[in-house]
Amino acid sequence: MRAFYSGQFVLPLPPGHRFPMSRYALLRDRLEQHLPAVEMDQAPRASDGELALAHTPQWIAAISDGSVSPQAMREIGFPWSEAMVERSRRSTGATIAACRAAFADGIAANMAGGTHHAYADKGGGFCVFNDAAVAARLMQAEHGRSGRLLKVAVIDLDVHQGNGTASIFRNDPSVFTLSMHGQKNFPFRKEASDLDVELPDGCGDADYLTALEHALDELDRRFSPGLVIYLAGADPFERDRLGRLKLSFDGLEARDRRVFDWTWQRRIPVAFAMAGGYASDIAETVQVQLGTFRVAFDYWRRWQNAPR
Repeated sequence: MRAFYSGQFVLPLPPGHRFPMSRYALLRDRLEQHLPAVEMDQAPRASDGELALAHTPQWIAAISDGSVSPQAMREIGFPWSEAMVERSRRSTGATIAACRAAFADGIAANMAGGTHHAYADKGGGFCVFNDAAVAARLMQAEHGRSGRLLKVAVIDLDVHQGNGTASIFRNDPSVFTLSMHGQKNFPFRKEASDLDVELPDGCGDADYLTALEHALDELDRRFSPGLVIYLAGADPFERDRLGRLKLSFDGLEARDRRVFDWTWQRRIPVAFAMAGGYASDIAETVQVQLGTFRVAFDYWRRWQNAPR
């Protein structure tokens, strides 16, 4: 199973910054130790043309040359730097590469990504460019060259609503956006996804998994994707600082298994990204993410043994 990383492109953050940048390197270390069969490759760099499939030229230029306003950077939550630009491009490129690999192998991963708060013309919530949106549009363009319409479903199980993704794909019937998130959590002004599932503070394993089952059934009734992009956020975890839900390690593993099983039963290729995770003990966030990779690897092996 192929996974694409951008962890060597590190943002210079001030001391005490709440974004856990070190978790990406920790995840890579844990994968090398526990899942050595995962093939890890450096993420390619998303070009201006690729980014422009989901973002305005003005936003791409402002981020790239540093002319972006201080207010816009405050909404993102990072100080501007060339390293931030490079990392944002690489993180987007990782989801593009994971989508291409998923068409070949069934399942592939971005070891970062899930930057779902980025709109076409602005960023927000630690998100500069929207990797899922760019990758979905690029995969559609590549498939369109052969005269085929590729329908894409974004299954967003980060604890925060995918507001940027919902905005970018508003009124686009070829992309289905499903967001299952905390009702009272960030962003406090939400967008309308194709399917929003809002969960109360303190929601635990049983209620969460029931809601997920209903959401996947609804997706199945309304849409038939040829590709799924799955945002496997670790932040519904019970000890996440920003999550406000109460999922256990076992509950999150069951969540991942249900999503990968849903795609497997329908033979839909799936590219997954890590999205959010902010446990006080970073090792717990990484443990959740390693669990996602374990489940994905199990289903990847099924893909390799299945007739094509």
